[in-house]
Amino acid sequence: MSLSGKEKFSYGLGAVGKDMVYMLSASYILYYYQDILGVNAVAMGIILLVARVFDAFNDPFMGVIVAKTRTRWGKFRPWLMIGTVTNAVVLFLMFSAPPALDGSGLVAYAAVTYILWGVTYTMMDIPFWSMIPAFTHSGKEREGLSTLGRSCAGVGSAIITVITMLCVNALGGGEERVGFSRFTLIIAVLFVIFIAITCINIKEKSTVDVDA
Repeated sequence: MSLSGKEKFSYGLGAVGKDMVYMLSASYILYYYQDILGVNAVAMGIILLVARVFDAFNDPFMGVIVAKTRTRWGKFRPWLMIGTVTNAVVLFLMFSAPPALDGSGLVAYAAVTYILWGVTYTMMDIPFWSMIPAFTHSGKEREGLSTLGRSCAGVGSAIITVITMLCVNALGGGEERVGFSRFTLIIAVLFVIFIAITCINIKEKSTVDVDA
């Protein structure tokens, strides 16, 4: 059965959402904690390094979990939705550090939220790309859907690159700490909505194995 335009649009929309949150984290986490909150650059460097090392173990572990999942909703969509909701919550917390925190408390907060963000992003990223073969038996359609996803992901990244600081300044009234918190909340909500549309409109039509 061929994929409908609605299904392709829904998958592409999910890709826009997931890369909006990825680009927000990748491009602005250092600026937020170092330039706005004053966290030491060395401390942030260590946090990012630890997170990358942790991801090296987390990615294959998540792949195994997805591969073993069997539910009435399929093996991919439950994790996609769970990962999205938890990642959206952690994203908001990551850019909404409590004003009362400073020093080592702020460093600990940054470390915990950033590592949790990586864990929850992997939780939704792996099923998002791995579930393409479950949508159609056509190799050509699978290739086309993968290309569409990558292209839409680029759109999501570009949107964040263009609008972030404009929106932060507008929403915060010149107070970047407040602006980032409000802007991140908007992006987090859009992320959940976009992925929900993906999960609702695309059904897993076949069972596939996940390389773990």
